[in-house]
Amino acid sequence: MAGSTPKLIKELREKSGAGMLDCKKALNECDGNIEEATKYLREAGLTKAAKKSSNVAAEGIITILVNEDNTNATMTEVNSQTDFVAKNEQFLNLVNGITAHAQANNIADAEALVASTVEGLDFPTFLNEKIAVIGENLVARKVANVTGEVVNAYVHLGKVGVILAATCDESAKEKTVDLLKKIAMHAASMKPTVISYKDLAPEFIESENKAIIADIEKENEELVRLGKHLKIIPEFVSRVQLTEEAVSAAEAKMKEELLAQGKPEKIIGNIVKGKIAKWIEDNSQLDTAHALLSQKYVMDDSITVEEAITACDASIKLTEYVRFELGEGVEKKEEDFAAEVAAQMGN
Repeated sequence: MAGSTPKLIKELREKSGAGMLDCKKALNECDGNIEEATKYLREAGLTKAAKKSSNVAAEGIITILVNEDNTNATMTEVNSQTDFVAKNEQFLNLVNGITAHAQANNIADAEALVASTVEGLDFPTFLNEKIAVIGENLVARKVANVTGEVVNAYVHLGKVGVILAATCDESAKEKTVDLLKKIAMHAASMKPTVISYKDLAPEFIESENKAIIADIEKENEELVRLGKHLKIIPEFVSRVQLTEEAVSAAEAKMKEELLAQGKPEKIIGNIVKGKIAKWIEDNSQLDTAHALLSQKYVMDDSITVEEAITACDASIKLTEYVRFELGEGVEKKEEDFAAEVAAQMGN
């Protein structure tokens, strides 16, 4: 005799953490008796998902799917508890399926993913059933869905993923696809946080300005002790701060110093040109650390990423940049082994 009803299924799901279909089957097998159905699920190993859900998932994999015409790329981060499970074929198939589902349904973030339906199930139920089978807590933590004229991406060993989008002339699309892949590889390694220095938040620049100067002053104290050359302490840290007035003031100070050294006026202009270039570099350290276009290009460190783009085709303009790093921001739980053993002994 069938014993499952929507109300009983809901109650059993909340109590056991097992999937909807498993709860329905258990209730039918136990004539609607919640306690017997809970025991049935426990004996079948299907209540494990509930216990697993409290475990920290900081391992896992990042996957990327780029469509055939390079106008859409979807990236997901699905976390597991262990690296071992992250290499399991069932887990990899699950993550690839989630990424394809996100792209097919234009899902742009984790909240939209959780609100979606997969294989006739709401996403939390679908994932909970996979947890019961795979045997570890799984968390679909991040989703990015990028569209544009030209889109390409790169994922490094499942640990770091980057998507880039750009606009360009029609004739430049093929080489833009190739260039975006290379720049994505660069970004995976160099960890920029924004495309341009113009995208850096003013409060971030101000805070980092003070921090960078303080760090260099501290380093110089040690260099003095060692009798070594001191590092130049910059006034600024980003090109955002280098107004015409600031640059003019720096040039005037350089000319004054060169004249005081007895340098001929006719060569001072060329000397200042080189000095001001170095001054700009010294006073834009934040840009090279955080702004993609300002960084030295890993494929050719004699030029910046911006210069590499111009050399490829001047019509190429980056419009979007997304970077995921596996487990970033997840606090890993520190296990107290002695306490865990004691707790288990008491059960």
